[in-house]
Amino acid sequence: MALQCGIVGLPNVGKSTLFNCLSNTKAQSANFPFCTIEPNVGVITVPDERLNKLVDIVNPRNVVPATVEIVDIAGLVKGASKGEGLGNKFLANIRETDAILHVLRCFDNDNITHVDGSVDPVRDKEIIDYELQFKDLETVEARLARTLKQAQTGGDKVARLQADVLLAYKEALLQGKPARSVVFETKDEQKFARELFLLTNKPVLYVCNVDDASAVTGNKYVEAVREAIKDENAELMIVAAQTESEIAELETYEERQEFLQEIGLQESGVARLIRAAYALLNLQTYFTAGEVEVRAWTFMKGSKAPQCAGIIHTDFEKGFIRAEVIKYDDFVNLGGESAVKEAGKMGVEGKEYVVQDGDIMHFRFNV
Repeated sequence: MALQCGIVGLPNVGKSTLFNCLSNTKAQSANFPFCTIEPNVGVITVPDERLNKLVDIVNPRNVVPATVEIVDIAGLVKGASKGEGLGNKFLANIRETDAILHVLRCFDNDNITHVDGSVDPVRDKEIIDYELQFKDLETVEARLARTLKQAQTGGDKVARLQADVLLAYKEALLQGKPARSVVFETKDEQKFARELFLLTNKPVLYVCNVDDASAVTGNKYVEAVREAIKDENAELMIVAAQTESEIAELETYEERQEFLQEIGLQESGVARLIRAAYALLNLQTYFTAGEVEVRAWTFMKGSKAPQCAGIIHTDFEKGFIRAEVIKYDDFVNLGGESAVKEAGKMGVEGKEYVVQDGDIMHFRFNV
């Protein structure tokens, strides 16, 4: 499932450092703008302790974790919506992603220059917000002119609905609000809203890049960002990218855990960020577990059993008969599939079953 999160931010906020930690690839990282010109793509394993426990019980010959794609997109500057810097390329790359990880510099360091001369994450956020909103406003106004004409001259009900959606977006964007701040009630409105593919309608996680000392508690910059996004329908998390890069250099798991404990963290910010990106894309995991392979399968939250079967192979969906479902807790607590069956805990579900995160699935099909 090739859904992507794009890492965005102004130059020199720690984007590429964070991307390197996430993907273990070495994107260019230097103290000047536009160092990352082509978007680097990392296919990243999603940390999931449930998979490890299933492996311990089943002892399979092969293990396949869930993954998520992260794209490191070139740094943006003022005027991008008008083509300044790498603006057009930046906006095109964002449009191709499904969600945004917006990295904000929330640390002081005189050795790392800021493109605007001082540290102010709320200002930085607003610079990128403005560029994305301006581009969205262009999109909305171009579509609105045609749609209003259809609604007024032809009495077209569909055009009227679309015009209402566009007008709502226009009003929000003119007020400096992102498209995702607008909530529509009906399915028809929601469907049309999605079809517009507005940049500011993508789900966003603001990643506050802090210094080592602020990795646990945050700082004044983080609190300023938290206040700025309180009405925005967006998430926030704290990561110390430079610290994470030092952790990534350590050879063993034990060394990394010892480092984390020293700075007061239970797990790395990278692990938390990967899971947050996975959730931001509205993704969940079901498992298949057998002696040959234990595997985590990625599906969209709310998917039904036949759709999830089709992720394995299209024939599974076409010829779907039923799904045999074991809840993760039952599998772990009882010690495996045989014990679950003996306890009468395995469910048999049909085409309308909505697969739940953590379900262990076996599909029956016939083609």
